[in-house]
Amino acid sequence: MSNWRKGLSAAIVLLLLITGCSAKANTDGTAAANAGPEAVKTQPEHRIIATTVAAAEIMDALEVDLVGIPTSYKELPKRYASLPQIGNPMSPNMELVKSLDPTDVLSVTTLQYDLEPVFKNAEIEASFLDLTSLDKMNEAIKMLGNIYGRQKQAEAIVAQYDKKLAEIKQRIAGKPSPSVLILLGVPGSYLVATENSYIGDLVKLAGGRNVIQGEKVEYLASNTEYLQQANPDVILRAAHGMPEEVVKMFDKEFKKNDIWKHFDAVKNNRVYDLEERLFGTTGNLAAIEALDVVTNMLYP
Repeated sequence: MSNWRKGLSAAIVLLLLITGCSAKANTDGTAAANAGPEAVKTQPEHRIIATTVAAAEIMDALEVDLVGIPTSYKELPKRYASLPQIGNPMSPNMELVKSLDPTDVLSVTTLQYDLEPVFKNAEIEASFLDLTSLDKMNEAIKMLGNIYGRQKQAEAIVAQYDKKLAEIKQRIAGKPSPSVLILLGVPGSYLVATENSYIGDLVKLAGGRNVIQGEKVEYLASNTEYLQQANPDVILRAAHGMPEEVVKMFDKEFKKNDIWKHFDAVKNNRVYDLEERLFGTTGNLAAIEALDVVTNMLYP
């Protein structure tokens, strides 16, 4: 545990870089959305940069062209294969961004605290999409549909999620809610995800009850003694950064730290690893598949 405790501070710093502080979407974007489709037609040509994979995937689903995309090991939509990459979502190359002469730059609210002053210093207008829950992601999709004249596409995307939620609600009706502990791992350590996190929201929508209640933040430092007292029915482990390395870290922690063997979830073999492709730190278009996966874990 000593190595884990030493790595906790580093993990918190890293998670802050990943998650930042949530805030609402850029008011310029909201104003454009309120202007309606007729106003969109009078706007000059849009030159849009998506600085995160989730934003790029949403724009692809809306059938909107971009001029720049993030640099990522994740697969991006084929529509944007030949576009210039502007760097990591957490630290985009501002000179490259400016060289593309964008009219719109899209990031996410979980990075707003760190990136907003950077964009302002570079005199770049940026909008921050709130993807911290499925409901907020749907609102962001509808807003983008209004701004770029893709209302039909946006409505179709949101309708798919509404249909899936209705199916899940019917499936779990009358069943007791399992208590759930969500661990978010990064290389070197892990944090506990509250119901205010995106994964926490998916668990809640799937009928689970997070053992961490009453918190306003998305993530907390882990206290295994307290968590053992909560004794969750299910433990979900989400690996980020370097997923394979983090899963090995989790396995080592669960074997080395004797306290885990006292958890009912461990005794009953109800510890599950979440695939990073489906369970990101922000909302993404894989939400339908992710909801199916987590529901099957909670209600086998």
